[in-house]
Amino acid sequence: QVQVVESGGGSVQPGGSLRLSCTASGRIFSTDVMGWYRQAPGKQRNLVALLFPGGGTNYTDSVKGRFTISRGTAKNTIYLQMNSLKPEDTAVYYCNARALRATGGWSDYWGQGTQVTVSS
Repeated sequence: QVQVVESGGGSVQPGGSLRLSCTASGRIFSTDVMGWYRQAPGKQRNLVALLFPGGGTNYTDSVKGRFTISRGTAKNTIYLQMNSLKPEDTAVYYCNARALRATGGWSDYWGQGTQVTVSS
């Protein structure tokens, strides 16, 4: 059993900040790429940011300069620091982890999502 748990969502005014956390745990040895995706109502789920094992990152253009993805000190934990939030950032944010299963092989796992609402 593998769990991916997100936290840190909420409501904020435009220009505000939030920090999302994500931890993958369970029957896994390690994680590879971890990332954040978001899905607004009536739209498809899209990539927000990726964090590679070597520390490299990738961001969608609309969040560059405002969002920062980073690795936590706890194993298999990442964060998404979101600054200068805009109403168009409103969405459910999902964490994804590519993990090496204890039984062998790699799989992608998703969290349950955390709501971020940006509104005045």
